[in-house]
Amino acid sequence: MAATWFSAPAPMARRVRAFFAPVNRGAQTPVLFDPSEQDRFSLDVPLAPWISLGWVQDFVRKTTSKSAALMTGIPAAALEQVRETLEAQVGLQFLSWTKLTMGLATGSQHMNILAPAIGAAPAADGAQASPAVTPQSGSTSTSILLTLTDAAKFTPGAIVAADVDYTGQTGYVGTPVAGAYVRQALTDVDYVRRVTFNVALVSQVTATGLTLAEPLPGGAPATGAKVQAVTGFVDREGGSFYQEWSGLFVMEGSQGERVFFHYPRLQAITGAEETNTPLNPKNQSGHSRVLLKAQFLALPVTDPLDGERVVCYRSFLPAANALV
Repeated sequence: MAATWFSAPAPMARRVRAFFAPVNRGAQTPVLFDPSEQDRFSLDVPLAPWISLGWVQDFVRKTTSKSAALMTGIPAAALEQVRETLEAQVGLQFLSWTKLTMGLATGSQHMNILAPAIGAAPAADGAQASPAVTPQSGSTSTSILLTLTDAAKFTPGAIVAADVDYTGQTGYVGTPVAGAYVRQALTDVDYVRRVTFNVALVSQVTATGLTLAEPLPGGAPATGAKVQAVTGFVDREGGSFYQEWSGLFVMEGSQGERVFFHYPRLQAITGAEETNTPLNPKNQSGHSRVLLKAQFLALPVTDPLDGERVVCYRSFLPAANALV
């Protein structure tokens, strides 16, 4: 009897889940994903320091690397191929507007709009801010301890930023996520809190401080950190700073299989851009969903396994009992 060959069906996935983690810009150290040990993590409870950005749509990844033939002989003939350039791009649309999705979808600094001081002069990226308050010892990523007087300055539902004063330092600033690169000394003492990603929503205000609805992405306030109220977010078209994050995109198949796309280094390559999707395609003048559109350039890392330079790792975790 002739042999019958079977193959596992192609994965059927409905959507793509996106996770990002900050690259240590000063040390040029990305966040790695190990498919041998971390492949079965809950998509609703990401592994630290990965931050879930939820489901994304129109996820497109493409290689723009180029190969060239190494010619030899007379007449010349191709002897072998060599990789001439190494480059890849990732595009997607975020389904929510948050501090992090806005920051990822812009090619420059993304800033917090700090609550203004009384009588402050207007400014395009936020007026002079109200004075920051200092957390007390024992504060955590979900609980900021304050004096009764300082706690009374905040309300439930407010957003707060927790980071250090700006004291004239240059280079990357933001604890622990770099939110900007300062080339020459500035005068705004609140600048680091303007660009920090260490923000969270206040769920409760008590006589002893603030309870946060979610942990601060950077963890407990650093030594010397102060807290200020945030009323919104702003980013600018232009500038010389590029966001850089590690990216992990997961497709989960209907049989439990998973496909992982791990990009150790992603930088935004476009400015702020939105797309409008009509809720009723037949009524173009009706309500539209405004989505953040992001486009990234994948930068290379050197794999310590064999010294090769790579921009992406694609891993496949088969379903249980699937043929290989």
